[in-house]
Amino acid sequence: MEETPKRMYRTQDMSAPANHEPANHEPAPAADAPAPQDGVHEARWRLPAWASLALRLGVTLALMAAALRGIEWSKLASLFGTIDWGWWAAGFAAGLVVNVVAAVRWARLARPIGFSFPLGYFIWRFFEGQFFSLCLPTSIGGDVVKAYRLADSTHGRLLAGCTVVADRLTGLAALGVLAGATLLGREWRLGTLGTIGIGLGLLAAVLACVWIGVGSLDRLLSLFPEPHAARTFIGNLLPYQMRPSLMARAVGWSMLVQMGGAVSVALVARALGVALPLSVWFSVVPLVALAMVLPISIGGVGVREGGLAFLLAPSGVAREQAVAIGLMWFLCTIAAGLIGGLLFLLDRTPNHQARGGVAAG
Repeated sequence: MEETPKRMYRTQDMSAPANHEPANHEPAPAADAPAPQDGVHEARWRLPAWASLALRLGVTLALMAAALRGIEWSKLASLFGTIDWGWWAAGFAAGLVVNVVAAVRWARLARPIGFSFPLGYFIWRFFEGQFFSLCLPTSIGGDVVKAYRLADSTHGRLLAGCTVVADRLTGLAALGVLAGATLLGREWRLGTLGTIGIGLGLLAAVLACVWIGVGSLDRLLSLFPEPHAARTFIGNLLPYQMRPSLMARAVGWSMLVQMGGAVSVALVARALGVALPLSVWFSVVPLVALAMVLPISIGGVGVREGGLAFLLAPSGVAREQAVAIGLMWFLCTIAAGLIGGLLFLLDRTPNHQARGGVAAG
């Protein structure tokens, strides 16, 4: 593992006590510092948890009802009766490989700021996050669990959360590149080489934005006062500024993840007798995945099925087929999540004990 440069910033050793100073090493406020004025930190009104869950459940049912509107139930039932489970198993296996690659990407982003765990540890925690993304109201819940399980102190979990955010951002960047290239290629009726050229151009633009954004972290840091939460968050990302190529490589890993996800869904579609060019799936799956990130439904239910029905219609896919593909895709997600749940049950070891055999590097 590469060592973090020491000429400007230093990250906290994750084995250190939880009361060490934050990664940006700003002085802690004095004990006799004046308390904030009344009204400055007023509590914000928030929707009760039960009401939020009920609202999201209602939206999920409404989206699923919209996706199912107008379908012929007999055709949908006949599709499920003719599933080729060999193709579905191939799609599920491809999805598992994609999850492993995504865990490798996360490890590449987490190790430079102090999480020197073996790769298998990140894969284990990543699958645990998949389980909680499945059973919690939003996929963000899985990210929170990954950060919580990666560290055992408040400061450490804040750092872990930063790695998860960086991981998400690189994934979204790759989603945009893949979907944009294929959509433009289809809109302009370009061939394979033309579409690849568009993709390379978009990728170059994204990498330039990442390079500029990471290089401007110290300037962003100076825009916030010391007690501001954003200042602490940006300060934890400063090690990435010293190694901008790290984020660029993470975008490359994300391209593999998104392309692999599209291939996985294409294989699931073959199980239902739907065979389309990969270029179609490279445009459709990233757009549906991007919509599923929005915390409007539980597990992406309704968003997935409705998005596939809308986006696959121009390719001649019947609504019943699109909904069936979405449900079988969801079945892959459930199966992968259950693997993560099993791993969570098998490993209840506190993190400070799990780090006992971890090499520092």
